[in-house]
Amino acid sequence: MSTLNKGIEKVEVTLKWDPSPLGTPDNDLDIIAATYAAGAPHGEPSYLVHFGSRSPDGTITLNRDSRTGQGFGSDEVMTLELDRLSETYTRVVVGVAIQQGEGRKVFGDVANTEVLVREGRTDLAASDFSGVADATAATVAEFSRDDTGAWRFHTSLRGFDADPNTFTSLMGS
Repeated sequence: MSTLNKGIEKVEVTLKWDPSPLGTPDNDLDIIAATYAAGAPHGEPSYLVHFGSRSPDGTITLNRDSRTGQGFGSDEVMTLELDRLSETYTRVVVGVAIQQGEGRKVFGDVANTEVLVREGRTDLAASDFSGVADATAATVAEFSRDDTGAWRFHTSLRGFDADPNTFTSLMGS
């Protein structure tokens, strides 16, 4: 398959937030990527990539995982090498979920959140989650193959009121 328009090849999704106030439960946000095959582009994903995992072929990896938001710069970083992803997969949805272990938290409860989607030095999307402040999880990006096989980016800030496990089954709908 050859094309002069390469589309999106390799992206990085970064996430940062401030630690919770002293004496309160930690804020733990997680980047999650869901892949979908050509025959089932919606619903249950073919596989997920999140903390403690990576894609079977190594094309999607979570390079940094934080449970507290402490530190400088990005707290979580995920790399998606779409140009290396098997032709079996035609859609990838990336989302962020808040762990709910210490009581219900929504994005509006977490200070200074920011997610950034970029290819090389080009920012494709950025959000502070203010548009989904009452949500516990949100999709932030969608990538799909076009008819030539090139990957295309679609902004996809959509909030959900779901725990992380439920969110993974809903994020591709």
